[in-house]
Amino acid sequence: SGCVGSSDLSASVSVPVIDLGLLPSSKDEQGKLKLALCSGGCFQAIGHGISNSFLNKVRGVAEQFSQLLQEEKQKYSRAANQVEGYGYDLVVSEKQWYVICSDLTLSRRTVSYELNSCREVLHEYSIKLKQLVDLLFKAMAKSLALEENSFSDQFGDNPVMHVRFNFYPPCTRPDKVLGLKRHSDRSWITVLLQDEQVEGLQFVKDEKWITVPVIPHVLVVKLGDQMQIMSNGIFKSPVHRVVTNTDKLRISVAMFNEVEPEKEIRPVEGLIDENRPRLYRNVKIYASFNYECFQKGKVSLEEVKFHA
Repeated sequence: SGCVGSSDLSASVSVPVIDLGLLPSSKDEQGKLKLALCSGGCFQAIGHGISNSFLNKVRGVAEQFSQLLQEEKQKYSRAANQVEGYGYDLVVSEKQWYVICSDLTLSRRTVSYELNSCREVLHEYSIKLKQLVDLLFKAMAKSLALEENSFSDQFGDNPVMHVRFNFYPPCTRPDKVLGLKRHSDRSWITVLLQDEQVEGLQFVKDEKWITVPVIPHVLVVKLGDQMQIMSNGIFKSPVHRVVTNTDKLRISVAMFNEVEPEKEIRPVEGLIDENRPRLYRNVKIYASFNYECFQKGKVSLEEVKFHA
């Protein structure tokens, strides 16, 4: 389905705003964080310590790539069955083809393309976000009365960070075409820098689609499936999608954080008891497992549920 009608949107539900600068010392802010992650798994982050000018620079390299000629973009095309590189999705509607989303995906360790300015900016951005997510995981553990390394102990020595520049061109039929269909992220956490002006991201809460508003220089934080597994289902991995816009290009920059591929993840023992039995089994290489489920039309979180 395409863009939903207003009757399907909840105007009364807002997206929580969390001040990351207060998290280490404020019980109230930790409580707000826990509520946000237990109820919807998504919030807007302020107090993240990244300057407005630098966030503009991150958007700038994304815009720079989006303005390249298609022939130039194709030089960075991703290989078959690979994550990194340039690619795009097409959908046919009423005998017309639409590019619904093109993207450039790079990893923190292998940004080695000829896009020098892109490489430099992304390297610095990944370092800043690494500090941000480290702070978040400690606060998330504390909010559940756990040792602060209870989640990070499962990440491994070489956790993965991928950045994805998403480009959603104008679409003449937003009622028929989605920018990105409904899904949940396979990551443990995703940090999104939205377009400065154009909305599009929606997530499901209380069986309604909620639009995440655009707030300049605020980062959107979404939990992924890996964190829902590690939290034994206490924290949620939100189902979300992107709708298209009639006359404006939308650009977003998503940083996906995942555990080391060969590392086995499992629910934290401290979150399992008689009142809350274990919900998920141990799983390795969740990224591949998630992809296989997606291809088969299955929901990976359902497939990894523990059956005693």
